Amino acid sequence: MTAKLIDGKAVAKKVREQAAADVADMVAKGYAPPGLTTVLVGVDPASEVYVGMKQRMCKKLGIESSGYTLPADSSQEEVEALVQKLNDDPKVNGILVQLPLPGHLDDEAILKTISPEKDIDGFHPLNMGRLAQKGREPLFVPCTPDGCIYLLDDAGVELEGANAVVLGRSNIVGMPAALLLVKRNATVTICHSRTKNLPEICANADILIAAVGRVEMVKKDWVKPGAAVIDVGTHRIDDDTKEKGYYLTGDVAFDEVSEVAGYISPSPGGVGPMTIAMLMRNSVRAAQIAHGLIEV
Repeated sequence: MTAKLIDGKAVAKKVREQAAADVADMVAKGYAPPGLTTVLVGVDPASEVYVGMKQRMCKKLGIESSGYTLPADSSQEEVEALVQKLNDDPKVNGILVQLPLPGHLDDEAILKTISPEKDIDGFHPLNMGRLAQKGREPLFVPCTPDGCIYLLDDAGVELEGANAVVLGRSNIVGMPAALLLVKRNATVTICHSRTKNLPEICANADILIAAVGRVEMVKKDWVKPGAAVIDVGTHRIDDDTKEKGYYLTGDVAFDEVSEVAGYISPSPGGVGPMTIAMLMRNSVRAAQIAHGLIEV
């Protein structure tokens, strides 16, 4: 391996420590600690695990955490009414509606109901719109792409003037990651399932963010020597030879790509830990906004 490993666990630990310090400072000045509330609709094992992780992390950092679980057959009106109730609660600084929602619900309308000042996931149309506009800044940035940029910065990768390629155009990762790179003066190409000459385009990238959702799609010959590669994908692969009966891998063929890349984030252990860390940072920021401690 010649690439420098970007250790998401170590970087996320620094972000969490800063968040905890900011919470302690806020409380020392007489302000209430940040309050984060999650909304889970229906029973989804993966979502329940993820919400539980967030709540435990909040407790470690001094953030007040609460949650609501609604029946899977809840109506659009019932979910939106709960969100509006949380908007009106001064003890709640951040609202997180856990995705995916049951298919009969309009998730876009529900996310739009969240107050932009409490939108710690960064998915409100106002925050996404500000992210897309030159000279304007969102109140919050989506956590996973924000974590990708943070990892690049921490590794010392130069973004300004870089040729960057983002594999994937989802609203959650691909598009906001591309917009964040544009804001940092990178030249960005967004690739997707209909992109022609995909390997050639990727091989010209100084920075490659893989968020396409396909197992080890990015191969060695897709990567420019010395490039920085951020792997957002996480896939569970059944394997009876493993103790757990499976192993986790990403969108990047790590072993072979690490032979040519200059920097590489692993999966797992790269972007994943950063997502929750950036959510904690956004939760603290929401409280700072509510208390008038920072200008927006």
